[in-house]
Amino acid sequence: MFHVKYIAKYITIFTLITGLVVVSCNQNNQPIVAEDEQTKTLQKNELSKDEEEIQSLIRQVLKWADSKNAIDFLPALADNKDSIYIGIDMNKHEENLDKLKKTDFFAKRFIDNYNFIIQTLDEIIKYKEFGDWLVGNLPPFLFTLCGNPWCLCQDIPYDDPSPWDFVEIKTIYLDNKIGKLEWKWGNLDLNIDPSWGYFKYKFEVAKENNKWKISYMDGFNFEGSTRMAIIL
Repeated sequence: MFHVKYIAKYITIFTLITGLVVVSCNQNNQPIVAEDEQTKTLQKNELSKDEEEIQSLIRQVLKWADSKNAIDFLPALADNKDSIYIGIDMNKHEENLDKLKKTDFFAKRFIDNYNFIIQTLDEIIKYKEFGDWLVGNLPPFLFTLCGNPWCLCQDIPYDDPSPWDFVEIKTIYLDNKIGKLEWKWGNLDLNIDPSWGYFKYKFEVAKENNKWKISYMDGFNFEGSTRMAIIL
């Protein structure tokens, strides 16, 4: 879980410029034009309904991720001496995949991508592609390094029992099958820390079985998550 009670410094969006992160991550007889306008109005109303459903979805996802039912998204497996990580605990990983499916929040694309990330990181750890990962040290790759993948943050700007209810969305693109959006914190008192007002997190949705589901989240970007990190 990643809820905290006190405001802390804003953690920046997971943006990679060089590919590496340095951690210091109608009525009859009306003209045809009027009918077209009616159609557009109807489509706009349907879109608004979709956006409400998507905003509710992302809030539910973040609440779930902040609960005891959330997955351990990086179940690393240590050696017998508990000194070096030797791979991923695949039994726990399978449990994670099952949890993701049972929520009914996530599209197949999201689950498959998460599975691919973990399978790849398992190989990276096993064959020490980025060197030894000592128990207690930060991971040598970017997944989880720049903050919690669900929000790319370590703290939140609210001292509230239900902070995720403040999340608001902005639509970049949305049709009746897929959508690209951003979420941000709403109703901010920027006198606390203005930097929170610049926070944006990209995610995507897809309709499966006539229901909107999360198909992509910025913190689970495959290429970014499996890159080597340079830690100074």
